[in-house]
Amino acid sequence: MKCLEAAVRDRGIRTLDIFLTGLMAAGGLPDGLVLTLPKVTYAEQVTAMARLCGEFEKAHGLAPGRIGFEIQIETTQAILGPDGRATVARMIDAAEGRATGLHYGTFDYSASCGVGAAHQSMDHPVADHAKAVMQVAAAGTGVRLSDGSTNVLPVGPTERVHDAWRLHHRLVRRSLARAYYQGWDMHPGHLPTRYAAVYAFYREGLEAAAERLAAYVDRTATGTGIADEPATAKALSGHLVRGLDCGALDGAEVERLTGLGRAELDALAGRAAPAAS
Repeated sequence: MKCLEAAVRDRGIRTLDIFLTGLMAAGGLPDGLVLTLPKVTYAEQVTAMARLCGEFEKAHGLAPGRIGFEIQIETTQAILGPDGRATVARMIDAAEGRATGLHYGTFDYSASCGVGAAHQSMDHPVADHAKAVMQVAAAGTGVRLSDGSTNVLPVGPTERVHDAWRLHHRLVRRSLARAYYQGWDMHPGHLPTRYAAVYAFYREGLEAAAERLAAYVDRTATGTGIADEPATAKALSGHLVRGLDCGALDGAEVERLTGLGRAELDALAGRAAPAAS
């Protein structure tokens, strides 16, 4: 849908209504439905989106809160307001529990900061600042974070494809290390390096995380050289759980290394156990 700026607001609302109404006519809203509100500049736009979702739910007999949405962070106003406050934190609150994610828009945000086209990237300092503010705003809320994308595509001569893959792999690894566990990819050719980077990240961290977590649970750090706090145990178990979720780790090997089953890992990570299939 279009954003809720005045010039395109009516069109955006019509598109949202047509899309959701079409889904209802085809059998109802699917599980995992994801809506994205783009180019948000102030919290009141998020409030408006939440109310639109609420009115649609009432009109179609849906449970309150059934429709959630992601907020695309693409403007400087979404990060820092004129009053000096972090607007993105107000946006999460304005969503009234409907915000499911914050997505960083690499190119719109960089351009709004005056960054030249040749230097617009996920690892530019303006990107790191914006994403750090987003991260702090979302912490503890259950709202997920997503990094942006690179526009360097793996197309053309072999050397250019390999260069693009190396860049994409490095950027994905960088995002993972900074606790941005998902991101946007603009070309199917990015998927191999996405998978390679994600799987390597979790597999390389498996043994150390498992050893430290097992020592924490046993209340002894003998052999690890590190005395971990509960917050660190949460991070260690979170690493293992995310690795299991994406398929990089196997449940049997994690249990063998830690002595912990999935339910115990979820509890340590502060997550609800996945529903039984």
